Amino acid sequence: MISQDTLFAVSLLPYLGFLWFLTRSGQTPRLALIGFYALLVFVAVTIPAGIYAKVALGEQLANVDWLHGSAEFFLTLSNILVVLGFRQGIIQKRSSS
Repeated sequence: MISQDTLFAVSLLPYLGFLWFLTRSGQTPRLALIGFYALLVFVAVTIPAGIYAKVALGEQLANVDWLHGSAEFFLTLSNILVVLGFRQGIIQKRSSS
């Protein structure tokens, strides 16, 4: 059976491919694209936060509210950027039609 950590690492490859194609298409609103890239910041923050929770506190990240909430902030931020970016794109498309 595949470990959770291995599955997480392997899942980054298709996401990086998704970002590459999305960027290359030139059709994604800039703010939404920034939001999709910001999801990588969430990943980059969550991994060390999870390690810290396990090593220093002896807990899983989900059980340390202040640390988990701080990491999840970046997920929320990326989601907001994606939504606002596509909203902006729709508004621009409607006004140019």
